[in-house]
Amino acid sequence: MRQSKLFGKTIKEAAKDEISLNARLLNRGGFVEKLMSGVYSYLPLGLRVLDKIKNIVREEMNATGAMEVLMPTLQPKELWDETGRWEGMKDVMFQFKGRGDSDIGLGCTHEEVITDLVRKRIFSYKELPVSLYQIQDKFRNEPRAKSGLLRGREFWMKDMYSFHTTESDFEKYYDEVKLSYLQLFKRCGLDAKIVEASGGIFTEKFSHEFQVFCETGEDTIHYCRECDFAQNIEICEENVGDKCPKCGGEVFESKGIEVGNIFPLETKYSGAMNACFTDKNGERKPMIMGCYGLGPSRIMGTIVEVSHDDKGIIWPKEVAPFAVHLVALGNDEKVFSSADQLYDKLVSAGMEVLYDDREESAGIKLGDSDLLGIPMRIVISNRTLEKNSAEIKMRAEENAELVELDKLLETIKE
Repeated sequence: MRQSKLFGKTIKEAAKDEISLNARLLNRGGFVEKLMSGVYSYLPLGLRVLDKIKNIVREEMNATGAMEVLMPTLQPKELWDETGRWEGMKDVMFQFKGRGDSDIGLGCTHEEVITDLVRKRIFSYKELPVSLYQIQDKFRNEPRAKSGLLRGREFWMKDMYSFHTTESDFEKYYDEVKLSYLQLFKRCGLDAKIVEASGGIFTEKFSHEFQVFCETGEDTIHYCRECDFAQNIEICEENVGDKCPKCGGEVFESKGIEVGNIFPLETKYSGAMNACFTDKNGERKPMIMGCYGLGPSRIMGTIVEVSHDDKGIIWPKEVAPFAVHLVALGNDEKVFSSADQLYDKLVSAGMEVLYDDREESAGIKLGDSDLLGIPMRIVISNRTLEKNSAEIKMRAEENAELVELDKLLETIKE
């Protein structure tokens, strides 16, 4: 893509009402545009990042045997009345009147909808287990929507639900999803830690959060550096400096950003909604359920919070909007001609390239390149052409190197 044609230009200063670092950098880089508190438009660069995160999520969830579906955002009150949650969710769910004076809610979560879907189509133990997920817009009347993509009123969510005949079968799959989540976050460039937490509004039992340690995080985590002990401070009985209850090591504290959350539902919804199966003995039993959530848009914001410097964003390779940022410096016709040829060559080789063909100063172009955070920058200028070369610099590194043009493609692939 030629940067001169790109919709969504960089700006020097972020909107004054943007407080969080991820919102400021994403706004300045032309990745997102704030419409109102907690609601953002994704511009072409931002949508490319978001789509890549979603694709990673799909690949990892599919690898667990889960299947993707897409459920309605509009949900009838009658379905929520079956579990008794309509009144209890009024502070979170956007609820309104539809035609015929019908009560309708905008989807903030989909336990009722997925349970209704499964009870209509699965009847025998032979059809279980099954795991279904969707990647969809969610809507929550969030009272503190001041953290950019980390806490929104409209946001992207991957919610997955599994259905089982036995507790042991559920636990086996639950542990598989744990590992899948860790792999997923690693591919997104995040070092996530499994943290025990309370069940929240969805279940009275425990849950497992996936936390990325970060100074700007809203959660406080107590953890051990010697073993896998980690608990949200809301449930943790150990204080900083205490002995770890698992290994005897020291307990430390860190702020964290929650990027995912999984928890057992047992028969909370299947029992209330009569989602049952017939076992080998012909007995009807409620399905055992699990819930597995994460936010692709929240992941995007978290990446920016932990992967940046004073110049801008540093995108991990797998989620970067483009793999290469080709920058032509100077207004010399020879420079642009050489850059045009190199751009065509890179694209023909199947590479994702953003080509800065704008008539701007070197300072503006290089500054914008740092702000956008694309992993590799290739500069063509009169200085590099004097040596029949291009300058290659990785965004996360300080040093640059000159590479001869005829060896450039081979060097990039390495």
